[in-house]
Amino acid sequence: MPNAKFKNYLHLHFLVFIAGFTAILGELISIGSTALVWYRMLIAGVLMFLYIKMIKLKIQVSTKTKLKFFGAGIIIALHWITFFEAINQSNVSITLAMFSTGAFFASFIEPLIYKRKIIWYEIIFGMIVILGVFLITQSEIKYLNGILLGISSALFSTLFAVINGRFIAEHRATVISFYEFISGVGFLSLFILIFQGGFSTEFFVLSTSDWIYILILASICTAYAFIGSVDVMRHLSPYTVILTYNLEPLYGIALALFLFPETEIMSTQFYYGAFLVLATVIADGILKNYKNHKNKRALSSKTD
Repeated sequence: MPNAKFKNYLHLHFLVFIAGFTAILGELISIGSTALVWYRMLIAGVLMFLYIKMIKLKIQVSTKTKLKFFGAGIIIALHWITFFEAINQSNVSITLAMFSTGAFFASFIEPLIYKRKIIWYEIIFGMIVILGVFLITQSEIKYLNGILLGISSALFSTLFAVINGRFIAEHRATVISFYEFISGVGFLSLFILIFQGGFSTEFFVLSTSDWIYILILASICTAYAFIGSVDVMRHLSPYTVILTYNLEPLYGIALALFLFPETEIMSTQFYYGAFLVLATVIADGILKNYKNHKNKRALSSKTD
């Protein structure tokens, strides 16, 4: 049993490493962010469909439910577009540091959707996150577009995660993901047709390296990572999974520093700001876990 748990911990960290590596692929792939996300969602959707067929999973849902999934698919598409465009407008370090502000947005979005009170320390943590973002912006003002896109990406990601949290209580995660991928492709196809002049021959002519990186992104970093994260959550506590995924920016920034030192080495003030944001996110996870554990103990003692 301990060995099985250790294997799941290793698997979880591998999945978080993959998540951090997604930003590296965004830096390496040369095509635009909209085309990149279109390819990512199309290939991942096809792979997910093959997986569904392989395990013989029923995917029939009501029209109303499909529309909800389609809305979430558009949100995740916008998250990925702003994420990769933030990398194009700045670099991996800026984008991942801004992506960490998602916890700040969650502290306000969750109470609205789940109709709970805002926790006092979430307000304090939110102020610290704002200070961290301020330090980063002051020191790296030349990357302002990337900073704003990174914050937008974090907002879309948080909104998607909170909405998906409601779906997962009633539907299989694989089914949800499949419909979200398909709707994302449909949304982006309309966007390309209306605002980007349609699908030209050049759209489908990619370099060999771009094809390789996109296939890795869609298969390993999207389809496999999603299925793997669902499996890990069956064996480890949600707190462990969420807190470990907060390490994604650290993995990503470390990888970027190693692979692209000429563009990723930032000012000292940037690292102060990034540390404040990341430390706040981790502290928020620890406090929430302590509070949940305390509530469970109190409930258990009442039951006894």
